[in-house]
Parts: sequence; C-alpha cells; structure tokens
Amino acid sequence: TVSTLQCLVEQLKLEAGTERIKVSQTTAELQQYCTQNACKEALLVSVLAGSNPFWEPRSCALL
Repeated sequence: TVSTLQCLVEQLKLEAGTERIKVSQTTAELQQYCTQNACKEALLVSVLAGSNPFWEPRSCALL
C-alpha cells in the first residue's frame, strides 16, 4: 500500500543520513575501550562475595 511505501521511504531517508564509520576504525576503538575498562569488568575480574551487590546472603533453612 501507499502508506507502507511511505514508511519505507522515510526509513531509507533516515538510514541514508546516518554517518558511516569504517569497520576497521570501529574495531580499533572497541578494542581500545575494552583494554581500558577490562579492570572494571566483573566477568573478567573476580568479584569478592562481600563486595558483590547481587549476592544474596543465605541462611540454613533448618534453623
């Protein structure tokens, strides 16, 4: 239908106006960011149980 095609044209106009960046530049920036922030990443650095905000203290269910 006409309205569907109009929506498609609008979407294509938006995508055409998007700034393009080379993949090589983007991957270099991503690698640099990951290297700089690796010390803060909980999946790479172990988190102590006492400082983990998501750790739930458990107690014995029999008591």
